This record gives sequence, C-alpha cells and structure tokens, in this order.
Amino acid sequence: MRFLLVTLGCAKNEVDSDRMRALLLSAGFEEVADAAEADVAIVNTCSFLASATEESVEATLQIAEERSEGVRACPIVMCGCVPSRYGDELASELPEVAAFVRAEDEDGIVGVVCEVLGAEAPRAAAEGTLRTIEGASAFVKISEGCDRFCTFCAIPYIRGRYHSRPADEVVSEVRALMEGGVREVVLIGQDTGVWGCDLGEGETLAALLRRVAEAVRPYGGWVRVLYLQPEGMTDELIATIRDVPEVLPYIDIPIQHCSARVLKAMGRPGSAEELRALFARLRAEIPGMVLRTTGMAGFPGETDEEADELYDFIAEQEFDYCSVFAYSQEDGTAAARMDGQVPEEVKLERTQRLIDLTEQLGFAATAAHVGERVRVIVDGVEEGPDGPELIGHAWFQAPDSDGAVHIAEGEASVGDIVTVDLVDSFCYEMTGELVKEDD
Repeated sequence: MRFLLVTLGCAKNEVDSDRMRALLLSAGFEEVADAAEADVAIVNTCSFLASATEESVEATLQIAEERSEGVRACPIVMCGCVPSRYGDELASELPEVAAFVRAEDEDGIVGVVCEVLGAEAPRAAAEGTLRTIEGASAFVKISEGCDRFCTFCAIPYIRGRYHSRPADEVVSEVRALMEGGVREVVLIGQDTGVWGCDLGEGETLAALLRRVAEAVRPYGGWVRVLYLQPEGMTDELIATIRDVPEVLPYIDIPIQHCSARVLKAMGRPGSAEELRALFARLRAEIPGMVLRTTGMAGFPGETDEEADELYDFIAEQEFDYCSVFAYSQEDGTAAARMDGQVPEEVKLERTQRLIDLTEQLGFAATAAHVGERVRVIVDGVEEGPDGPELIGHAWFQAPDSDGAVHIAEGEASVGDIVTVDLVDSFCYEMTGELVKEDD
C-alpha cells in the first residue's frame, strides 16, 4: 500500500510528518511522490495564521480535485493543526476528507490509514525512536504546546498546554540520528527556554543542552536551539552556550515588538530598555554570536510612533537575521476582539518597511563573514552555473532559514563537515572554496 505525505507549515510539522512517515514505513507501507500513484494521501496541515489554514485547505482540495478527474482513487487523511483547531466542524465542511487526525493523535496514523483503506497493515510498526532523516541536519522537538497565551497567538488552543519531552527520550533520538549520519541537531519547541519546568528540579534547557552535546561529541556534531523567549535566557543557559563547544553561539529570540505598551497588549513582558540590556549582555558574554529575532507589524492599536520605535530598535540592534510578519486577526484570540485594528494597507506598508530594513542589515551581516575560514556541513549537491556544486551551511546559518554556502569545486559527501574559505556573498548566500587538509 502506497501513501503520499504532504507537509505544510513550520519545522515542527516536518518533525511530526517524519514521525508519521517512519511509522508507516515500518508497518510496510511505501511512500510515493505523486497522488496518481498513492492509495492514500496524508496532508499534515498548519493553522498558525488564517492564510496557513487557507493554504492547507487548498492543498487538500487540490488532491481531491485530481482524484475526481480520474486519477487513482485516493482517500485523504487530514492531520495536524487544522483538525486540532477546528475539530468537529471539519467533517461537514470538508466531505472530501476521509479522516481527521489531531496533532496529539498522529502516532495512531497507521491505524487510521488502515481503517480508511479497509485493510490491515502489512506488518506491525516498529517500536522505539523512528526517524527517516537522510540529510546532514535534523530538527528535534523537545516540547509541545505553550502556556504563554499571547493575545495574538492560537498555538495554545491548537497544541494545548506546555509539556516537556523527557530528556532521556530526546538524547536517545539524538544518538540515533547521529548514528544515521546526521551531524547537526536543531532543538525546537513552542517555547524552548522553559523546557523542564514541568519535569522537576534540575531539569533545565541548559542541562538538556549539555547532555545533547555529549551525545553529538563523538561524531563532531553541532547543536543549535531555536525559539528562546527573552526571559528564558538564564545565567545557566548563557554560560552553557558560551562554554560548551558543540552548542552553537546562534541565539534566536523572537521579540515581536519593543514598545512596552504594545508588548503588554500582546500579553508579553518586557520593554525596549529590558531587551536592550539583554542583548548587550549576550554580546558581552558570548562574543561573535549570531542573533536572530522576529518582529510583528500592525498589532491592534499600534501607532505610527510605536511602529517607528520598533523600526529604530531593529536598526539599532543590527540583528543578523530578522523575520517580519504582519499581524493576523486570528479567530478565538484575544487580540482579534481588540479595538483599534490596523487597516490592512497600513499593516502591509509597515511590514514592508521593516522587511526592507532587515534585509539591508542581514545582507550586511552575511557579507561580514567574507574572508573567514569556517567549518561547513555539506547538505547536498546542486547544479550551479558552472556545473555541480556542493551546498552546505556554516554555524551562523540555521538550516532552511538563513541561506547557504556554495562550493563550486571539490568533493564531499552529505553530512561531511569541511573547512571552507568564504570568498563572496550575495544577499544571504555565500560562496566558498574548499580548503585541503594540508592547507
């Protein structure tokens, strides 16, 4: 029996899809890349924003349309955030879908698929850590859910309350990935900084990082952590990032805004002064670190002066990478009911202004690495303008986010960590020359 798996949304969904893929493969199913060849189509959906929900529904209906046009009969299973968010409403709204699977129920995907196909699995699914990663980097979820309830965000309603994944389980998965050829693990969650808060005394993100570092050390691997909230930057965590060589000095702290009034309306603590002090401390204690953030434009009630304040703060801090998005009025959130909703054209204007700024800063930060000799993880081989070239990323580039290093000459395998002289940059992309071992 053959399945098509379509994944939409963030890296957390990619991890969930990989888990479902591994379960299906271990149960004897075969993955295909075309609905025309599939016995069942699985769509792992995103519902963080209204636009993401629309994209997920459109992708599902596209598969249904192909099926109705004479392509192979193919029941559809919708998984993930859309079923988690909208639940029982979906059956009547999307009769094209044979089954809906909430995010927390995805480990039962084999049973669901067998039920819609009216068949039994060819064999029992394997137990234990299951991943199908074949590349050099892998995302590893260390938690699920969120307790913040920021007024603009639907994640707690979609993914539930915060719960940490046990350290032994995380470390076991990391070891298995390393044995399978992965050389970088990226720890992710809705709020990674508070990992361990529900597990007992001594269970902290810093402690987990030290254990993961031990697991990757024999392989020469890297550890990266994303989605750290400002108040999660404890003394212990800062020291761990600074002092443990395997933990990359790449810090991702989504600020959303810097105005104290806007942050309070968002349900978030802090102010420009507090953020300024935090970033100054990080730069002083972790020299040469890379800093990524996220900003939001057009939150309800945001004035022109507050929009300027955010712009000036980002310009002042000169973030290496900064993602920007316009506020989205999400059903069920407190912010959706607030007065002072910013007109769409104003939101888009403010968003584009911030994007222009962050690209200017990011391109400059990337160019500043020209002339450095760095270690690069090889992610693959692509056809370049002058023939095949190695594609990889350096420590200051998060996979799938921050650009890549292109190496026109030389040989290496996926997962190799090679030494490269960086010779040029274009936007967020860099070109490099492979350094021979005797250089």
